[in-house]
Amino acid sequence: MPNDNGQNNAKLPKILVILGPTASGKTGMSLALAKKYHGEIVNADSRQVYRWMDIGTAKPNGEWVAVDSHSAVAQGRLSAALRSAQNDSGKVYMVDGVLHHLMDIVDPDANFTLADFKEKAIKAIDDILHREKLPIIVGGTGLYIQSIVDNLEIPKIAPNNELRAELEKKTLDEQVAMLKKIDPESVETIDIKNPRRVLRALEVTIASGESFAKQQKKGVLLYDALQIGIEWPREELYERINARVDAQMADGLLEETKVLSAKYDWFLPSMSGIGYKQMGYFLRGEMSLSEAIEILKRDTRRYSKRQMTWFKRDSRIVWVKNIADAEKEIKKFIK
Repeated sequence: MPNDNGQNNAKLPKILVILGPTASGKTGMSLALAKKYHGEIVNADSRQVYRWMDIGTAKPNGEWVAVDSHSAVAQGRLSAALRSAQNDSGKVYMVDGVLHHLMDIVDPDANFTLADFKEKAIKAIDDILHREKLPIIVGGTGLYIQSIVDNLEIPKIAPNNELRAELEKKTLDEQVAMLKKIDPESVETIDIKNPRRVLRALEVTIASGESFAKQQKKGVLLYDALQIGIEWPREELYERINARVDAQMADGLLEETKVLSAKYDWFLPSMSGIGYKQMGYFLRGEMSLSEAIEILKRDTRRYSKRQMTWFKRDSRIVWVKNIADAEKEIKKFIK
């Protein structure tokens, strides 16, 4: 059946997307589906790309394993794209026997853009397809997912450190006000609570003289994507979020943040993300630990609400409540 671009999706390679707000159960569902449908997972969480940021990003608990010519992962020749999934020791990230791509790929102080993600994700997806596996894109970063599903044409504006330094002197509210003045359309399309997104929109608009939103055009589709969203009643999701934060604290989120803060600046996008930002309030003496934990729960709940607002704009997403419902959709999709 033709899509909005006039393309016939039936002729495109199939990929599966598992999305939803934080703490909705994406990891558990995607692992079960990957095992059943011979899939490999491509991470679409903008924070789980960072090394050493495990607890705060709720990174799936996996291990780095060596890939040899006899392994089930290699399945013949080890392609260039699969080599790129390896770390410096020639190992790949496995979670419960399932290969994960784009996990732990950059240091916390690296400049990792949407264009970087898209380039690496497409290489990983094509490699998975080449080995006759099912690519499963998993994450809660809506723009990452859309860049693949809609093949977004991302503005090729290089980061401008001098401009960023000037913009970072302003508060987030001041940056948003500035964006509203010079590019009101982008204010309606990006997460204006995300400092990184606001800064990038300002940078691109100022450098190019054109709206950031208008430059993110949909290209010719590369894949036939089934997007499955995990939906929870709001109060139940909030309970899951609160429980996750408690578990993160028990697992050592504060200690993880201490180690990172000794090496990396608080103002880095990675360090200003949810979890590390709130622990920073306590470590810098700005509030008590109990206050920081409550702020973390509040901010995570607010983030989940923004995620759902983003996802609900896409009518193609099929919302499910459990894995049985997801499997019904997948069977129809891959038949």
